[in-house]
Amino acid sequence: MPVHDGHPWGDIGFEVPRGPCIMDRPYRVVDYLIRSLHQVGVRHIFGVGGANIEDLYDAAHHCDGAVRAVVAKHEFSAAAMADGYARTTGRLAVAVSTSGAGAMNLVPGVAEAYASRVPLLAVVGQPPRPLEGRGAFQDTSGLAGSFDASRLFSTISRYCARVDDPADVAPALADALTATRALPGGPAVLLLPKDVQQAVLVDPPPIDELLAARQTPVAASATRERAADRLADLAGEPVLVIAGDEVARRGARAELAEFVAALDARVAVVPDGKDVFDNHDPRFVGVAGVIGHPSVTDALRRARLCVLVGTRLPVMARGGLDALLAGTELVSFGAEPAFPDPDALHVDGDLRAELRAVTARLRAARPTPAPPARADLRFLTVPPFEGEGMRLRDAVEAIGAAVPDGATVVADAGNAAAGVIHYVATPRDGRFVVALGMGGMGHSLGAGIGAALGTGARSYVVIGDGGFLMHGMEIHTAVEHALPVTFVVVNNNAHGMCVTREQLYYDDAYTFNEFRPTDLAAGIRGMFPTLPVTHARTPDELRAALAASGETRSPAVVCVDVSPREIPPFVPFLNHLDTVSPQGAPHDQPVVAVG
Repeated sequence: MPVHDGHPWGDIGFEVPRGPCIMDRPYRVVDYLIRSLHQVGVRHIFGVGGANIEDLYDAAHHCDGAVRAVVAKHEFSAAAMADGYARTTGRLAVAVSTSGAGAMNLVPGVAEAYASRVPLLAVVGQPPRPLEGRGAFQDTSGLAGSFDASRLFSTISRYCARVDDPADVAPALADALTATRALPGGPAVLLLPKDVQQAVLVDPPPIDELLAARQTPVAASATRERAADRLADLAGEPVLVIAGDEVARRGARAELAEFVAALDARVAVVPDGKDVFDNHDPRFVGVAGVIGHPSVTDALRRARLCVLVGTRLPVMARGGLDALLAGTELVSFGAEPAFPDPDALHVDGDLRAELRAVTARLRAARPTPAPPARADLRFLTVPPFEGEGMRLRDAVEAIGAAVPDGATVVADAGNAAAGVIHYVATPRDGRFVVALGMGGMGHSLGAGIGAALGTGARSYVVIGDGGFLMHGMEIHTAVEHALPVTFVVVNNNAHGMCVTREQLYYDDAYTFNEFRPTDLAAGIRGMFPTLPVTHARTPDELRAALAASGETRSPAVVCVDVSPREIPPFVPFLNHLDTVSPQGAPHDQPVVAVG
């Protein structure tokens, strides 16, 4: 399935394809939901079954495969699948769960989508209305001492509605879909009692009509001309653009590239927006923030002005840059003002339209300069490590060398992710996913599956053993659906970043975060006899295993052993090593220390 790099319902209105899901039996609320979701471009829903959501799966079954239901092993992973699907395609994604524990397991995934502004619809079943407040199993109505799912999900969504009247499902769905794309974007949640799901509908309003009525043009930013004037005044002066994940969500990659060329700027990206600008372009200076490149610092130091495009520059994206940012003029383009200086000149409105307009002004003022002759990308210097296992940099550089154009790279939390973000360039025409909104361990397993389903291209998931031990059984989902996902499990028998923090900040006097050693490759091979599983002990073996997996359309697993004692490319750790006393006594942690 091709990647759609823009608004899933068109630039100016909701483009609703006609298709299957015509019913020859009583037309229920769940049938309306599935048909409407298909009409707005949804082809997969991700979830886990249960009594209070099973009717939605029944509707998917009766839809002749128009909307495919993918059952995960855990609701968090189902939300992660939807998240990865949305991030890599630009389309709406859907996660579903039953009530009670199922709904609670969905919470961290919805919270990640909220923090990262990912367009995601969560459909959460509820007990039948007559039983709520009367001891219903998995009651989350807020009645008679039960907790209130509506209040909970309202805090982590852009829109949350409990639908108690079947007649209200159509407008509630339209409101939810609209909220996922309205600035700044994010998840919406529908809470549906089981008897409401089963209710028969007669002539419900078509979803396209409801969506069209809610579609309002985004006004041009009042500050656009001021920003254009200021940027035009800087002709020939050094400018740094730091681009972020909103560029991907708004389908503005092409507009960003044209803007950068007209401005003759150098470009950095934030970690979770690594794929919004060509990492092989000579203007590219690397990743900003705590996993960032020294070349970004160099470019910011030289810049007369810094332009943020599609990022508010949170701590993970600006760690180590605060002092330079404080002394540099700032202009931002995006839905929300910048964290470093909320009072800086801010251009809101539709990101694509604003970039196009300002680019046109810049081109009218001067010809577009030629790009630089070569890239100026520098990497961090990490302490040498002579212990057991493959060096982290060797492992991730082998991954980078083996990943083909058009693929998706998905990084999990921890030391391995730091290595991938720092050393592995986004493949040409490919995507890069890392969940930094909540930083949930194990998110990459589901996200890689969702990305493979959404793009049709192979996903390469890089995850530590800590994250794998949390949600590794999602490999089973990839096997069931024969998906092109290569899972690279970087095993240090530890929560590696936590071990590093103990080592650096607490005198290395103890550890709670190293585990009894495991042979993950042997275990996975035993569970899945038909799955290609490789235990790669050298970079050459790793490259060969990755190359072999890329020649098939099936999942594969490659396990690599590294040491938890190796320091990853993480700016706060390296800054701490630079400031530690000669006796090795640790100083206070810097403000940017996260982990």
